[in-house]
Amino acid sequence: MGLIIYLDGKFVPEEEAVVSVFDHGLLYGDGVFEGIRAYNNRVFKLTEHINRLYDSARTIGLEIPLKPKEMHEVVLETCRRNNLKDGYIRPVVTRGKGDLGLDPRKCPKPTIFCISDSIQLYPEELYQKGLTLITVATRQNLSEALNPRVKSLNYLNNILAKIEANLFNVPEAVMLNQEGYVAEASGDNIFIIRDGILITPPSYAGILEGVTRNTVMELARSRGIKVKESLFNRHDIYNATECFLTGTAAEVIPAVKLDGRLIGNGCPGEITKSLITAFRQLTQTEGALIFADEQAGSLPYR
Repeated sequence: MGLIIYLDGKFVPEEEAVVSVFDHGLLYGDGVFEGIRAYNNRVFKLTEHINRLYDSARTIGLEIPLKPKEMHEVVLETCRRNNLKDGYIRPVVTRGKGDLGLDPRKCPKPTIFCISDSIQLYPEELYQKGLTLITVATRQNLSEALNPRVKSLNYLNNILAKIEANLFNVPEAVMLNQEGYVAEASGDNIFIIRDGILITPPSYAGILEGVTRNTVMELARSRGIKVKESLFNRHDIYNATECFLTGTAAEVIPAVKLDGRLIGNGCPGEITKSLITAFRQLTQTEGALIFADEQAGSLPYR
């Protein structure tokens, strides 16, 4: 039996979940989305994801016809329709159907759909042994051109980086910004540990401010680990004692080699392993309930 998809106010079988070939999300990548996880009958950090979706839409001048609380319920009901208690949810808002020109004014109504399904980005073995990374030639987009803080449907920059990683048969790529500082991986945020300090690039380095990234920073601080948002380059990764990536799909995963250099002793470090454990524990108890005797309680939105 196939999935049930939310599409413009209705829940339909995936075979019937179709959008127009004139939709500007398809033609031009004009739209926004979120990647959200469900664990143990709860949607993790749903408030933060919904807020970021609306922030992204606002930045590109896209008015979402649903209120945030309504989008919140769309996500939960999509999970219920698919009997999903653990998995991945993808709400998407496109500019909508228009003509073959660029003008967004020709798109009178946004298209909204939401998918929920299972996901496993990396095998469990890599969480135990760690990832091998390479630095790619593809640079992160200029913030003045297409701000990486907007989670838009235009992911070609990231896809080109992923293609380079595939050519070297490694699972992830490190992308630099236009100044040569480390920005992020093709689909994840990056952290290093030097002198016991957890360091990650700041938003102005050209990154997507990941929900998992921010959660891990909070977890580290609560455990007495000093956290810094600071620019760094490949030299700093080569000489770090630990490195890991974070993302909704990836969660928290160690990285043990970059460009042929071992990071630390070439094994996942103790701080990384402790944060993986803490993150996994948190996901089991925090979030909006999917199936409950009563509707999930109201959540704070901007």
